[in-house]
Amino acid sequence: MRIGSDEHKELFCRAFMDAHLPYEPKDLPWPELDPRSLEILRAVPVWNMALQVEVNAGAMLDTFAKSQPDPLIREALALQGYEEARHGRMLEELSSRYGLGAQKEPPSLAPTRQAFVTFGYNECLDSFFGFGVFKIARDVKFVPDALTSVFARVLVEEANHIVFFVNWISYERARRGFTSPWLQAVPTTIGYIRALRKTMGRAGQTNTADKGLTAVGDIFSGLTLQSFLQACLSENDRYMAAFDPRLLRPRVIPALARFVLGVAHFGASLGLGQARKDDVARS
Repeated sequence: MRIGSDEHKELFCRAFMDAHLPYEPKDLPWPELDPRSLEILRAVPVWNMALQVEVNAGAMLDTFAKSQPDPLIREALALQGYEEARHGRMLEELSSRYGLGAQKEPPSLAPTRQAFVTFGYNECLDSFFGFGVFKIARDVKFVPDALTSVFARVLVEEANHIVFFVNWISYERARRGFTSPWLQAVPTTIGYIRALRKTMGRAGQTNTADKGLTAVGDIFSGLTLQSFLQACLSENDRYMAAFDPRLLRPRVIPALARFVLGVAHFGASLGLGQARKDDVARS
């Protein structure tokens, strides 16, 4: 299958739309939480930011979709906009039920191609790390399984979003004549750099003061960079394996994570080798 062909467009659009899950957040089986779980949830300082991201994305995609001349792409983009807005409703329901105090502002993202491209690369970055965070949170029982099960469907949707995005952007560039992998690599690199800068900027704006994060820190006290990246990679591989093998997958962030793990492993091997030499020298 040629990237940029009508066959490619049919595949990535139909695969995305066929995977849509019908549900409304208010109808999901939200559990009652014990006091410790409520304390932990309320200690996490990202709810306002997360809610605003979804609100902005839903409104941006809803309007951007209407500007697309291709009816199939327009339908798929509108569906993603609906799902992003529904993620916002999920967070509002979460906040309302458990007293998290999340507040949203009016949408502030321009409905342009560049806004969607920037959002798409941010979603690729956030989803990769989100897969790992969710796995670790589930493994350490950060909150009861009944609540993580409610949000499991969101991770599936995020996987669908990022696969749709990388196929859409490759299709769109190929249609404009940028068929060479090298020609695609430059704007892709720029896209991820912008996404990283935006993510770091959001992290810098998050206020963690006076949030009672001790309980959260205790739960994740044994976490290392290596174990975190391994969790991200294993979960990313698991989600990506569910897609048609002809579809493109996000590759840059997983490749960078594997590189970091390889460097860490090499450094640990050097350190172990030196320790053995020191032991021999002392014996």
